[in-house]
Amino acid sequence: MTESHKATATPTDPETSLRRGVANSEEARRWCRERAIEDIECIVPDQAGVARGKLMPTGKFFDDKPMTLPAAIFTQTITGDYPDRDEEEYAESITDGDLIFRPDFSTLAVVPWASDPTAHVIHNAYHRDGRPVEVSPRRVLQQVIQLYNDAGIQPVVAPELEFYLVKPNLDPDYPLEPPVGRSGRTERARQAYSISAVNEFEALFDDIYEFSEAQGLEIDTLAHEAGTAQMEINLRHGDPVELADQVFLFKRTIREAALRHEMYATFMAKPIAAEPGSAMHIHHSVVSLETGDNIFSTPDGGASKEFLYYIAGLQTYIPRAMAMMAPFVNSYRRITPHTSAPINMRWGYDNRTVGLRVPLSDPAARRVENRVPSSDANPYLAIAASLACGYLGLVNKLEPDEPAAGTGYDAPFTLPRSILDAVQLLENTPELVEIFGSPFVSIYRGIKETEYETFMGVISPWEREYLLLSV
Repeated sequence: MTESHKATATPTDPETSLRRGVANSEEARRWCRERAIEDIECIVPDQAGVARGKLMPTGKFFDDKPMTLPAAIFTQTITGDYPDRDEEEYAESITDGDLIFRPDFSTLAVVPWASDPTAHVIHNAYHRDGRPVEVSPRRVLQQVIQLYNDAGIQPVVAPELEFYLVKPNLDPDYPLEPPVGRSGRTERARQAYSISAVNEFEALFDDIYEFSEAQGLEIDTLAHEAGTAQMEINLRHGDPVELADQVFLFKRTIREAALRHEMYATFMAKPIAAEPGSAMHIHHSVVSLETGDNIFSTPDGGASKEFLYYIAGLQTYIPRAMAMMAPFVNSYRRITPHTSAPINMRWGYDNRTVGLRVPLSDPAARRVENRVPSSDANPYLAIAASLACGYLGLVNKLEPDEPAAGTGYDAPFTLPRSILDAVQLLENTPELVEIFGSPFVSIYRGIKETEYETFMGVISPWEREYLLLSV
């Protein structure tokens, strides 16, 4: 996030807002008619942040019949399996009953890579009696924001999203390699913040910017990160649901743009063993709903007690909510010392070796950066978890430890080391279960345990290399 960050929830500029979102169905009809839209992608993010849904002709979309999908889409694993459960939380999935999905027209935008004029719109999920589906990731985030609003405050976030560009890898048994740039060569050395290294993929980034602009998505900055062909996109700060929507759509956009240039964009947390992992850093500030002022700063410009409470909440609860910020087996390969990833919840001023960094800023932009989430996380759940941790610090007036003066890698490793450890911590933290709801936590646990069992069914090259003839 740049130093121009200000703690306000509405940074969208009018020019951009014309490209994304309308107020209601009637405006959506007119919007689609003006753009000759033929088809609409009706999408909903599942627990992994994958876009599920249906493609509808525009006429059918506006026939006033809501879209329905099986409730099981919210219990599906990343491999397409389902937990073998009989708890009450899985009842709708067991019977494969339908949920009702209604469009959030504020997310309506064109699909710029489609061959025919196409739009997409994110949907919210409801039970047949009209209740929101509490296990829907978008709803989980909305409920956390409501806690803030009930307390007279509004959270503001700005995500930073890292990803790798790689050659197409049709055989998953082979390691990933960097792609060929415009020079005809592959990147072999790390080129952090190199302009010439970014320019190797100039045509790709032109498409990313073009696709983003067409959808009203707001890129703040783009830079080459520390890894070989690793990039980072920073988004402008704003409302958490709006920013989660943007991250969700950015992932689709970047993947589609990369495919146009015969390469893959991957948001795996640790796609290449010898390279740094990819993070989704989340910057947090909180403003008063009454005044719009950043509550992290006092009138004289100093750090407020609320700022310290918030940091303490992140310190205390992020390890217990980490399953939502580092959701896969691969996520924990990133959390290793001296690789630009944190290993504990120390905090410090302008210190990138700790879990919580306080960037240099003026008082109006005072914020804290959560450096724990990985780029493979569902943005709705990662932001919801991070906000919940900070909220608990505020309401319980927790006190942080002293800021780290040196490297955070000298302090003990205190974050969970596996997804099973992380899920167990989440399930055994009543304060977080109360915020997210026991149905969500139960379903999420089941999904992660099932994914882990699938992973354990695969024999790795390491096992064949070191165990085959030695044990």
